[in-house]
Amino acid sequence: MKPDIKKCDLSQEYYFPEGCFITELSNSTNDPQVSIARARVESGKTTKWHYLQGVTERYVILEGVGRVEVGNLEPRDVSAGDVVVIPPEEHQRISNIGEDDLIFLAICSIAQSQLFSSQSVPPGRR
Repeated sequence: MKPDIKKCDLSQEYYFPEGCFITELSNSTNDPQVSIARARVESGKTTKWHYLQGVTERYVILEGVGRVEVGNLEPRDVSAGDVVVIPPEEHQRISNIGEDDLIFLAICSIAQSQLFSSQSVPPGRR
């Protein structure tokens, strides 16, 4: 690993099929142990149920108000400063219950390229 400074470029945001917009902030072979993405969920939207294989994910809520569902935990409201820890293979989704965009960092224990192996959770599984 070498020292590096990465600039945030919101013009690189793209729609991710789970139902949110992603801007990759750090995802490189120079730092393969972690990936960091900025996620944005529009007001009134909910991401699809999904889980990540072999990846621990953490949400750091930056802006907005959401309701997160992880594994068998009861749904919990989250807002700026809250951290959600999502172990591997735990099904998850997040809803924007506020009027403004819900923005959070998604910090994964492996490179974002591995994140594309996420799986949808079959209907009825909770």
